[in-house]
Amino acid sequence: MKIGIPKENYPGERRVAGTPATVERLGKMGFAVLIETGAGEGAAFPNELYVEAGATLAATPEALWSEADIVLKVRPPMALPDGRHEADFLDEQMTLISFIWPAQSQELLDRLATRKANVFAMDMIPRISRAQKMDALSSMANIGGYRAVLEAASFFGRFFTGQMTAAGRVEPAKVLIIGAGVAGLSAIGTARNMGAIVRAFDTRPSVKEQVESMGAEYLTVELEEDGTGQGGYARTMSKEFIEAEIALFKEQAAEVDIIITTALIPGKPAPLLITREVVEALKPGSVIVDLAAETGGNCELTKPAEVVKHKGVTIVGYVDMPSRLAPTASQLYGSNLCHLLDDMGGAAEWRIDEEDAVVRGALVLRDGEMKWPPPKIEPSPQATPSPEQVKPMMPVVDPVQKAKKRGAVTAVSMLFIALLLLAVGARAPEDFLNHFTVFVLAVFVGWQVIWDVTPALHTPLMSVTNAISGIILVGGMLQLTGPLNSPVTLLAGIAVLVATINIAGGFLVTQRMLAMFRK
Repeated sequence: MKIGIPKENYPGERRVAGTPATVERLGKMGFAVLIETGAGEGAAFPNELYVEAGATLAATPEALWSEADIVLKVRPPMALPDGRHEADFLDEQMTLISFIWPAQSQELLDRLATRKANVFAMDMIPRISRAQKMDALSSMANIGGYRAVLEAASFFGRFFTGQMTAAGRVEPAKVLIIGAGVAGLSAIGTARNMGAIVRAFDTRPSVKEQVESMGAEYLTVELEEDGTGQGGYARTMSKEFIEAEIALFKEQAAEVDIIITTALIPGKPAPLLITREVVEALKPGSVIVDLAAETGGNCELTKPAEVVKHKGVTIVGYVDMPSRLAPTASQLYGSNLCHLLDDMGGAAEWRIDEEDAVVRGALVLRDGEMKWPPPKIEPSPQATPSPEQVKPMMPVVDPVQKAKKRGAVTAVSMLFIALLLLAVGARAPEDFLNHFTVFVLAVFVGWQVIWDVTPALHTPLMSVTNAISGIILVGGMLQLTGPLNSPVTLLAGIAVLVATINIAGGFLVTQRMLAMFRK
């Protein structure tokens, strides 16, 4: 089978649906790859690299579409400068895989349906665990969030991180992220790494832990309303909740320097969250980056594809954030496509399996027949355990009674040890009694230290026991002065060896644990 990768014709689009690395992967999957001349130049991939990766160059769009069985694109098919439409290049039995946006593209769907071809929308890949490696929306949103922070920094007139210099102190920038999906979390991580103080808001309470784990402050409104929609996306909120949101954003606008909005609702215009009043509450020099600009924008003053200045505030409405990191975006998108093609059997076992939840979710047209919207993915039914499988619950132990019982056991143990020492002391030599007392106390203290620590903390406890091992090491070294064949010297040598291993291992474990918390 032949895969065709045409040049993108959308104005300003620099991405390409395949990179030399992904072309090589497609070749290993059994596909022959055709790529239009100059398709990768916008992403810094010259024709020579594709040829080295095993691709064949096609001089014109017609030459590519006429030979390909599967066409991979980034943007939906569109009209070419000469008036022809890319959708008209499709023939029966051909397959097109691209971003389609079927909810907003009825005219395009009707045109594609007349071609009797198969069409898959990468924007319709279901957000389920198995499909994460094919989720192109998340890949592009991740890049968009990262790039949004860089664009904000380029328009912002100060450092992101706070600094203490000889000339005085520079306060860190304060950034508000609206929407904590993939793009929002990426923006949070980038802004935090650049040293900014980050606050975030989202209508879905489930993202609170993710926001806080990345070091940002999670903002809430007084109204309790869950904005979690189908597939993990946000849903449209009530009028009262939106009003409470806007009031919160106006309050925050007096404090923050940068606002990055990422709020999108699939198939609908972006919700209006930043009103003119909120914009005018920002300090002069502040920046708003609206990642929802392509679908209308979250800011009232956003103009798609433009940068607007309003009373000292810069409003960035770029609609091509992923394209501004074209090499990385192309590589990630190409990898998403490779995973989808591999899931569909590769060249050897190519199939359109409508029983596959991922394939069915992305399938828009099959042989010209409309397959969109896909059926809802129902959660797997949970099996009800039979009475024989139901295990009786463990009895609940009262912690107070448990503590009293442990205290009683400890008291009995102490009494027993005291009686044992008195019995031994009545007959044993004085030197033996001294050493025996130290031995018994060491065993008792060690047992108490380990016994009261939960098993999950036994590994970090190893670093604490280095002090005890150090005492053993010093004591063993003092006993190494005797004859080599003496039992005392032999035992001292073993004690030194074991204590050294324990100390070295404890420090190694501690070092690895500390490395986990370093950036």
